[in-house]
Amino acid sequence: MLTAKTRTLRLKVRPAKPIPGMRILGLRAGGAGDIVRQVEAGFAFKRFQKLQKATLLSRATIAHLVAIPQRTLARREAEGRLTPEESDRVLRASRVFDLAVDLFEGNVDAARKWLLSPQHGLGGAVPLEFASTEVGAREVENLIGRLEHGVIA
Repeated sequence: MLTAKTRTLRLKVRPAKPIPGMRILGLRAGGAGDIVRQVEAGFAFKRFQKLQKATLLSRATIAHLVAIPQRTLARREAEGRLTPEESDRVLRASRVFDLAVDLFEGNVDAARKWLLSPQHGLGGAVPLEFASTEVGAREVENLIGRLEHGVIA
């Protein structure tokens, strides 16, 4: 039975861990649902540019990674917006790069070198190339997780 005097529960709420890749793209969100809405709306082209700047990879390399042909990329730049599908691939690439940077404790050069080098844990595949599909990106993320926890890859 409830009485007039009720006790208030005070729970400590930890701030949500940011979704990997958001930092690089300069995204802010209240949660996954917010990110989904932003992807569905299509990112502003500047998100592609932020990814390129953060990774220090060439425009052509990033375009190849996110499967946007050069002519289409030029058109998207003129329009100022990526499609939802392109935005999703940009977020995926950013997520993989962000996790690699975390693996190397903030060392962008070491992360880039690792992402561009064949890795035994991927059967000798180059992580950046392997991550050009969602399935491949998940495998790269899994490898990063194993390395972070000291599991031999």
